[in-house]
Amino acid sequence: MSSAAPRLLTFADLLALGDVSAEVVGGTLVYKADPSGEHADAQAALAAFLRPEFHRKSGHGGPGGWWILTEVDIELAAHDVYRPDVCGWRRERLPERPSGRPVRVRPDWVCEILSSSNAATDQVDKFRVYASSGVPFYWIGDPERKILTVYRLEGDRYSVALQAKQGETVSAPPFEAVPLRVGLLFGEDPD
Repeated sequence: MSSAAPRLLTFADLLALGDVSAEVVGGTLVYKADPSGEHADAQAALAAFLRPEFHRKSGHGGPGGWWILTEVDIELAAHDVYRPDVCGWRRERLPERPSGRPVRVRPDWVCEILSSSNAATDQVDKFRVYASSGVPFYWIGDPERKILTVYRLEGDRYSVALQAKQGETVSAPPFEAVPLRVGLLFGEDPD
């Protein structure tokens, strides 16, 4: 007696679930963690830092040239539909704002904020798919350890471009034009 392989899920399966916070990772349903205060603050702080400087054609004080979005469904493959915490597309590659659900254009940058229940998915499964899908930059924010890790795609693999902790100010690619005070992501008050 042989058992049939489980059916691989797609975006249609996510839609059928209704209003739930979930992703399809390798054809399997993965519920997104209910965000802690630390997670929500890191996500909001990063978006608040990036949007004024980079989200416009030309930024408020930075260079602009990006679409910066939060919590948008992105279909990287039929069985890989993710909802990154924050992500971005270069306007030179995608002149019109990403639209629809899911977005079917791979981002140029993704940031996941770790939650204890989803850390392995973000650091292993999604890490691999982001690389194989050609996402040039992948950031992982770790609110528990207060560390930001920036990965740069080199060929078909990520290498660490930068690691920084609370108390440091860095030029983090691809947004190196505006220095980032890492502690802002992890609860430090702006000056």
